[in-house]
Amino acid sequence: MSKTPKPINLVETIIERISTMIESSTLKPGTRLQSIREAAKENAVSKNTMAEAYDRLVGIGYLRAKQGSGYFVIGPRHTVVPDSIPQQSEAISVISLLRQQLGRKFKVPIGDGRLPYSWIEDSEIAAFFRSPKSLRDTNLRDGYGSPMGYLPLRERIAVLLSERSIQADPSQVLLTNGANHAMDLIIRHMLVAGDVVLVDEPGYYPLFGKLTLSKVTIIGVKRLKDGPDPIDFALKAEKYKPKIFFTQSLAHNPTGSSTSISVAHKILTLVEKHNILVVEDDPFADVLAPSTPRMAALDQFNRVLYIGTFSKTLSANLRVGYVAGNPDIISALCDLKMLTMVSSSEFGERLVYNLMVNGHYVRHLRQLKKRTDKARIQALIDLEDVGVKLIFQPTGGYYIWAEIPKSLDEFMLVQSAMEQGIFLAPGSVFALTESNYPAAMRLNIAHASNPLFLNFMSEHLKNCPEIK
Repeated sequence: MSKTPKPINLVETIIERISTMIESSTLKPGTRLQSIREAAKENAVSKNTMAEAYDRLVGIGYLRAKQGSGYFVIGPRHTVVPDSIPQQSEAISVISLLRQQLGRKFKVPIGDGRLPYSWIEDSEIAAFFRSPKSLRDTNLRDGYGSPMGYLPLRERIAVLLSERSIQADPSQVLLTNGANHAMDLIIRHMLVAGDVVLVDEPGYYPLFGKLTLSKVTIIGVKRLKDGPDPIDFALKAEKYKPKIFFTQSLAHNPTGSSTSISVAHKILTLVEKHNILVVEDDPFADVLAPSTPRMAALDQFNRVLYIGTFSKTLSANLRVGYVAGNPDIISALCDLKMLTMVSSSEFGERLVYNLMVNGHYVRHLRQLKKRTDKARIQALIDLEDVGVKLIFQPTGGYYIWAEIPKSLDEFMLVQSAMEQGIFLAPGSVFALTESNYPAAMRLNIAHASNPLFLNFMSEHLKNCPEIK
């Protein structure tokens, strides 16, 4: 029997409403809010409830309390940025979406990049996570552990890679705190301010933020239904002389599309011609067929670095990932890892290893794939029923790339959704510039059949002239 969701706390409801008004500039910086007594009466809550909401808004950074004068709006949190680091200001849209994803509770987090916690809680690995046996072989005498990461897990990953036709020795596998940490190490080691890189567009917005903070010039390569556009890639490789191409070949975030083997061959031919390194991110590898073509399998680490993670299949809180590639590059990345954080968490690495060797992980993946496939099929049916059109057909993973009709304003749609407790991930945050793509949104298959979301979209689409 499913659990009945807990009602939203009154304090949290007030905080969400006021913070939304501040973020949308409905409440301007410097505005004096109602007194606690007046606000409590208007919101039909006690003065203590209202006072707690105001105080928490002060703690979050939305309000400033002045003794004897009341509470005043500071402004949207992202506007408090030191003038000395303009590159951080440029990454604000990325930070805003991450803040919404990580810091707030929504009834329908359909724009979230993660699976619901309940999907893990209902699986057999949840009990394993809570069991002291999960770390029974952990040895504290080793201190920080190897900077390369826990060797038995690296050996297991090497076996997994071989199943994907990627030949790697354990010494070519560096464990990291998730895929984002792997990207960060690569950016720090291989790029300096002013360097040029190519990325998928639309593409992975946290990567855009990391590159922006490093003052790297980012050039988007148009993403098509079968991968990066080889013609667009060739033109931009010739014009901009990039050092690296960052791509997600399979179950692409946000479009859900996958790179065909013919397109992969064309891209690899171009990177060889223009002396470009490819960084291939493969976060959904464990729920996709091992035989699915990957650039790393075609290239065998000549010009490809390959990133994987367990965070998408186990838990977003379990930050265990890896990067595999040329031994010299992996050694240099390991040195940088030691300088910046000494080592990754061997506790987490041993936990993943024990899940694998005890058979829990493979059984979990089997059930997870069935559940995601079922959710995707149902989502496609439900979205079609309410008039939502797809830009690309999803090929796996957790995402659907859906069109927002031209007659709907993206910003207003996102704001309207937020007011109803629905978190949308607008297409604009996944793009570097205006492109030929129609306005879009990334939908998480785990939430796409939620009645609240479907009713919301049905209401907004019914008067659109594009929907017939």
